[in-house]
Amino acid sequence: MTAEFAVAVPAVLLVLAACLGGLRLGAERLRAVDAAAQVARAAARGEGGATAAAARIGATGAVRREGDLVCADVRLAVPLLGLPVPVTASSCALGAALP
Repeated sequence: MTAEFAVAVPAVLLVLAACLGGLRLGAERLRAVDAAAQVARAAARGEGGATAAAARIGATGAVRREGDLVCADVRLAVPLLGLPVPVTASSCALGAALP
């Protein structure tokens, strides 16, 4: 085993771990965006327990109203290498028209 090879292997493994971590964060971000959209639509329809979609993926959700829109914010902590990395997503839906 040469010295170059002994240095190259850990570097390649580090790059591979970074790429896999990035893919995982991307997948979790998609889950958070989907949950935020579900929470916003459920809250706009006036369903009780609208944040249940966020709770299913282990996230916390908050609902707020901005004019005619009902917006949902979802926050999720993804563990990477033992450290929690925050992932957030927001989505809005048109609220039900008031008579």
